[in-house]
Amino acid sequence: MTISARTATASSANPTPKEKITSLPSRVSPVHHGAGEQGRVYFIEEVIRSTVLYDLLKVLRDAQLPDAWLASGAIYQSVWNALTGREAGHGIKDYDLIYHDEADISYEAEDRVITSLAKACDPLRLPVEIRNQARVHLWFPKHFGIDYPKLGCSLESLLYYASTTHSVAARLHDDDRLQIEAPFGLEPIFQMQMLPNKVLPNEETFTRKATRLTEHWPELTVVPW
Repeated sequence: MTISARTATASSANPTPKEKITSLPSRVSPVHHGAGEQGRVYFIEEVIRSTVLYDLLKVLRDAQLPDAWLASGAIYQSVWNALTGREAGHGIKDYDLIYHDEADISYEAEDRVITSLAKACDPLRLPVEIRNQARVHLWFPKHFGIDYPKLGCSLESLLYYASTTHSVAARLHDDDRLQIEAPFGLEPIFQMQMLPNKVLPNEETFTRKATRLTEHWPELTVVPW
């Protein structure tokens, strides 16, 4: 299942996760959107290819993990740095690498992947965070005190981030083609707006992230929860 970019506004209603998933097309490339959205896709691709994100995506591709993506902060924060003229790695806390493997959802299996992929990323000297999205529902409630659905693919996780602005992912194909996915659209990233996603009662996470992000990017506008 692939979830692709579509336009969303701050005033849109907050549908349930099921409504969001079923309302999204099974495959719509960003090229099918208007010039504005496509221009944003091109900009992100340029940012990725001109920074260490490209090298990271090559490592991730070569690891051949199922349904593997670079997600969230490393992408939108790199865009913010490019837009505001800051150094490429400014403010980036970690680099989220996600994959979805239902074959073995044990902690031990995920730990083996984490160890192996982290070692492959060592030459890049980046703080990577690696998680199997097929098992997030097993640990999320204990860690955050909130129920979390069992995901059918990696990109479904983008529907549950505390901010829809953060819902973006990228991967590099064998032919060197970049694929950018953003279920809520890319405009808020370029407007430097942090919009809440109330599909989960995750205000605490939203507020904590907003506080940290505005310290690094004071141009950011936070839409209150």
